[in-house]
Amino acid sequence: MKVFCRVVTSFLLLGYCHTSFAQKPGNPEPYIRFDDTRTATWPADFEVVGIPSTADGQVQKAYFSKTRSGRPQPLIISLHTWSGDYAQKDDLAALCQQRDLNYIHPDFRGANKSPSACCSELALSDIDDAIAFARQHAQVDTSKIYVIGVSGGGYATLSTFMKSKHPVRKFSAWASIADLEAWHRESTILRNKYAADVIACTDSGEGLNRESARRRSPQYMKTPVKRLKTAQLSIYAGIYDGLQGSVPITHSINFYNKLLKDLAVSDRSRYVSDQEKLHLLEWRQPLGKLGTIADRPICLKKRSGNLTLTIFEGNHEMLTEYALNELLNE
Repeated sequence: MKVFCRVVTSFLLLGYCHTSFAQKPGNPEPYIRFDDTRTATWPADFEVVGIPSTADGQVQKAYFSKTRSGRPQPLIISLHTWSGDYAQKDDLAALCQQRDLNYIHPDFRGANKSPSACCSELALSDIDDAIAFARQHAQVDTSKIYVIGVSGGGYATLSTFMKSKHPVRKFSAWASIADLEAWHRESTILRNKYAADVIACTDSGEGLNRESARRRSPQYMKTPVKRLKTAQLSIYAGIYDGLQGSVPITHSINFYNKLLKDLAVSDRSRYVSDQEKLHLLEWRQPLGKLGTIADRPICLKKRSGNLTLTIFEGNHEMLTEYALNELLNE
């Protein structure tokens, strides 16, 4: 069954369509909504700050906004996408401003096109530095620190979950890459730009440096088992991603199953089975009546303790307002 699932997955990837990748006038790169590299015009209340790296001293910039309240408020750490940086448009920023939350949108070595980026030790240290900066310079409720990201930001969210030193309460990962080795292969099939990016990030020559790719992949990182006793990790993926987007849902599913295995969860009903995975890949339809999120039908939902996986009717995206509400819902 496992071999059959892999064959079907590759076959279905070949049916990829370009509805999420539209060419914009004057833009040589395809425009991808949740990997938009265009610099945004940020509201005046958001300031650009420089954060010296504790690893090598290099200054990483961030957009930062702190609560106007005299009382400690939650901190939202919003992580930029694969091809973006701290200055790219982030729909979460305005929502956080409306709710008077602390917010930071850090750079962590910029776009994933070099070995220093792409969830390297330097990049993950930069994210921890940004959290420390916000805690030092704003009225932060340290029991409500939340990390969130979509696409490459989801990839960084999963990696931060695996390695951060901070007491983050919730992680929200959307349309996430979990396995760079698999994603390089899938991106090669899809003929998109990400295959070359992975090569550039992993000190690769003509072929992929598999060891480097695995070091940067949450799928192969050591699971912080104790963290899930106090922190929540919510993983989301749109059922059409991989067809109408660049990251197949198998990344989210396989990573979720990995965590369950590492947590020694014995109840097999908590895992996504090969049969369930095959149904989702072949039919792209819900596995029963499972309710909705943000008026989108849920196709699959699994939970084990503080870990959840939700596959919903959608493509390569974050349901932004829903995502923020879920973080703030304590």
